[in-house]
Amino acid sequence: MNTRSHDFLDLVIGEIDKAIKVLTVPTRPSRAIVDAPPAEALSDTERKTSARLMRVNHAGEVAAQALYQGQALTARHQTVKIAMQQAAAEEADHLAWCEQRLDELQGRTSLLNPFWYLGSFAIGALAGTLGDRTSLGFVAETERQVESHLRGHLDALSPRDSRSRAILEQMQRDEIRHGENAASLGGAALPVPVSLAMRAASKLMTRGAYWI
Repeated sequence: MNTRSHDFLDLVIGEIDKAIKVLTVPTRPSRAIVDAPPAEALSDTERKTSARLMRVNHAGEVAAQALYQGQALTARHQTVKIAMQQAAAEEADHLAWCEQRLDELQGRTSLLNPFWYLGSFAIGALAGTLGDRTSLGFVAETERQVESHLRGHLDALSPRDSRSRAILEQMQRDEIRHGENAASLGGAALPVPVSLAMRAASKLMTRGAYWI
């Protein structure tokens, strides 16, 4: 086997390993949630609603891991690659927080997570191949849509579920910063049809993860 084939095989194995870890291994956060209150007593209806919302957010963080890994893999400049990897590391905290909160709510993760991961990885890799400015623009637009989605979930949560609220508020702050960072690195504005297609895909994932 020549060196190029060996390097490609190592790359493939590395990406498969990352996917398996995201999908099957409990994630350990590197940060505590700021001002997260202890778990509170919720009614059965409130608990089920919160669990479904957190399942959607967990699925979104699975997709985010895949998206950033795909973009980092195909990034052309080291600065962009490092920015993608740093964002992925922070998104791993979000993944861990959502996973932990799901356990507390006696919920489960989405059965469709493998599909979200594979699809998002392919989209991220494609965005990266189109150039760093397009890839960064894709991140900025994604984070804008995620921030809007989180606002909707904050409105839908029971006022008594202050723990889930603290998690989503911290996630929201991080997503805004990720989008701003991507724009500052030269992210290009995406065409309107692309933004609309992203929004439609996001709604499909949200509805699927809410129930399945």
